[in-house]
Amino acid sequence: MPELPEVETTKRGIEPHILNQRIERIEVRQPRLRWPIPESISRQLYGLIIQKVQRRSKYLILSLSNGQHLLIHLGMSGSLRIVRKNSASEALRKHDHVIFSFNDCEMRYHDPRRFGAILLSENDWQAHELIRHLGPEPLEDGFSDEHLYHKSRGKTVAVKQFIMDAKHVVGVGNIYANEALFLAGIHPKRAAGKISKARYAKLSQAIRQVLSSAITQGGTTLRDFVNADNNPGYFQQTLHVYGRENQPCTRCSKPLTPLRMNNRATVFCSTCQR
Repeated sequence: MPELPEVETTKRGIEPHILNQRIERIEVRQPRLRWPIPESISRQLYGLIIQKVQRRSKYLILSLSNGQHLLIHLGMSGSLRIVRKNSASEALRKHDHVIFSFNDCEMRYHDPRRFGAILLSENDWQAHELIRHLGPEPLEDGFSDEHLYHKSRGKTVAVKQFIMDAKHVVGVGNIYANEALFLAGIHPKRAAGKISKARYAKLSQAIRQVLSSAITQGGTTLRDFVNADNNPGYFQQTLHVYGRENQPCTRCSKPLTPLRMNNRATVFCSTCQR
């Protein structure tokens, strides 16, 4: 599933091609995504200019010249790809469900599982029902050890589940939660409310480090994700624990321990993480 680094990589990939560009045509080849795409969307967006490209959590927000905003979520298998317009070598693929045409390029929304979404917000996108409840961005000033410590008080939920809850902080998906907890030396099953402020300082720093590194390397490609240029991310080559079940810990060389938490793969070092 594309997480924050993959969505940020996508945002950076599409922005130079579509910013300040006029939408010449929208072709909806498959409207049945997580929520059906309105039949009127092609008519509504025709001729509008994309004035800003932003990301909030795992949502891409395209601000339009009429004051509306297009919200795009990549779901579990979605991607956006920029291709040259009318290029004979860029044939449409089976799961290219929506085609945005600009002057000299196309942006194609590809989603084999169709769990993504393309939504139109007519008002303040930050007040949208899917966005307004979200916690702070982990790479911005609103996120800190103080924030995590305050939100965790009295919580008996496991710390891994706690940091993956978007109400507390956005973008810490399963892969990145595993990696951040390893770097911080925290056992994934430890109760969130039992962790000290000093350890949350290490964890908040680890979250920033892991996500920043993943963005630099273009995200993590474990199944479906490719970026706007149709290239995979390479962060998986530097993973310390995720996907390395029973392999030696990179710190102490003892075998890593796998388990399932909330039906998600969890890998940790029982020696280094307490």
